[in-house]
Amino acid sequence: MRLSSVWHVGLRRFAAGLFLACAGFGVALAQGSGGIVGEQPARGLGVPAPWGIGLQPAGGVVKERIHDFNTLVLWIIIVITAFVMALLGYAMWRFHESRNKTPSMVSHNTVLEVAWTVVPVLILVVIAIPSFRLIYYEDRAVDAGLTINVQGRQWYWHYAYPDHGDLAFDSYPVQDDQLQPGQLRNLAVDNPLVIPVGTNVRVITTGQDVIHSFFVPSLGIQKYTIPGRSLETWMRADRPGDYYGQCNQICGRNHWFMPIMVRAVPQAEFEAWLRDARTRFAGEDAQQPRQAAAAAEEAAGDTVHIAEARR
Repeated sequence: MRLSSVWHVGLRRFAAGLFLACAGFGVALAQGSGGIVGEQPARGLGVPAPWGIGLQPAGGVVKERIHDFNTLVLWIIIVITAFVMALLGYAMWRFHESRNKTPSMVSHNTVLEVAWTVVPVLILVVIAIPSFRLIYYEDRAVDAGLTINVQGRQWYWHYAYPDHGDLAFDSYPVQDDQLQPGQLRNLAVDNPLVIPVGTNVRVITTGQDVIHSFFVPSLGIQKYTIPGRSLETWMRADRPGDYYGQCNQICGRNHWFMPIMVRAVPQAEFEAWLRDARTRFAGEDAQQPRQAAAAAEEAAGDTVHIAEARR
């Protein structure tokens, strides 16, 4: 194949790649963080969307800051990619054989070598400063109005409200044959974690058996639950709705079957739920084997009894 043919083929591929990259970015901007264009229902702000592109819509201030940092890094990547693609295109055009019969033998350029060392360092500094700010912002709750203890267990969640006496309960996934209209498969639970809207919620995590991960994307919260350790983070939901997550730590055979459902309600509704929950969960033995957990074990083909798995 002649060199000119190779040049034209390469140029066409370069143009096609640039077009696809721009088209994909346009789709991402059109669909936004939620993945699907259009309004989402009030009960379901934190639902993953089919063919979603980007992050889930922010349900609170923590996720909004994560969105801001993600946008900053995205634009930095776009500028770097565009610069490199333009540089490659220029090099292909400027140093083509037809324009350079005798190639240059230069092997070093001090200014260029210093530039391609210093500039990436400066870019990393620009990324690092807001990154550290975000990490420290997520670390501790300021003026927390509610504390919740989250314990990861094989394979369900145990929630406790130490600010409200001995209120504690387990949260199990709803089995496929028990799903009600409007409930999401592999995301719906029997007892959601209920929090008041607009309240800074301190979350203290620990594990009972192995390492799990408490992860709710739309609220910008992810924290490991480690046996023998207590870790702190926080979250806040600024809009009423249901926010979903799952354990994203490979904690065992059924780790995918550990959904999280956080229900954010107005303060008055939260207080009404507290009164009902104190009665409904009073004296509940969290160590008792549960039918839902046994069904999950059976569905996964696990031969370990649920009582033995919780030791």
